[in-house]
Amino acid sequence: MKVAVIGAVGQLGTDVCKVFSDVELYRVSRQGADITLDIRDAGLVHEIIADQLRPDLVINAAAASNVPKCEQEPDWAFGVNATGTKNLAAACQSVGARLVHVSTDYVFGGDVKRPYVETDLPAPLNVYGASKLAGEHLLAAQCEDHIIARTSAIYGAAPCRGKGGRNFVSLMLHLAATQPEVKVVTDEIISPTYTYALARQLRLVAEKGEPGLYHVTCNGECSWHEFAEAIFEETGTEVKLIEVTSKDFPSTVKRPGYSVLRNKHLQDQGLDIMPEWRDGLSAYLASATS
Repeated sequence: MKVAVIGAVGQLGTDVCKVFSDVELYRVSRQGADITLDIRDAGLVHEIIADQLRPDLVINAAAASNVPKCEQEPDWAFGVNATGTKNLAAACQSVGARLVHVSTDYVFGGDVKRPYVETDLPAPLNVYGASKLAGEHLLAAQCEDHIIARTSAIYGAAPCRGKGGRNFVSLMLHLAATQPEVKVVTDEIISPTYTYALARQLRLVAEKGEPGLYHVTCNGECSWHEFAEAIFEETGTEVKLIEVTSKDFPSTVKRPGYSVLRNKHLQDQGLDIMPEWRDGLSAYLASATS
């Protein structure tokens, strides 16, 4: 099997490459990978994917994921998340490759208080969510053999290139080591997702899943404050953790207060191997210290 990973040097892409290390693998990214590609360039995407590589499977882990920057530069956000995805989809369709595309919980607006399933109607609140939703629609229109995998609040061993290098776990530990107290919001509820667990799940659904839309997160839910609390408990870190709300951190970017996803499509097919979010955190911390 020939597999191309787009965004191969990113936080998720690095782990996707690990779980596909036993196949003929092409690492593709805008910079820093074996193959350089800006997915906004339709001609170059077709040349590299359809003419040169001709893979059986493409995993798209590339994204414009800096939410405030997306709000400030919507052309950039839609260029990468929508147009770039469409370009990949068209190239995959032309060679009969399956395309697995990673999307986000931010396609939802937080209007319900139970985990979203794949049939729930999206209603993004910000440019990032809107651009990712546009990418989903364009992909579905361009490529028949596709899998859209929405995930949430990812963190992993590789640096988060789009957000200054630190993920939420490393940021919390950094703040605890440098400040007398740490303030974290209680009114945004998510499903923290370990990228290595996500990468393993993506391989399974890529190989055995039917085409379509999937929610793919670690199971369960917590607030960002509860996530921080678990990080400090797991690492034995002593710090004063303060409960605040999103109103204490004024922002021009609207974010959903509740964006928990249920992996219903995976569960219906008997393919859900995602751990509980707390188990995912334990696995991440164990790998970081091994």
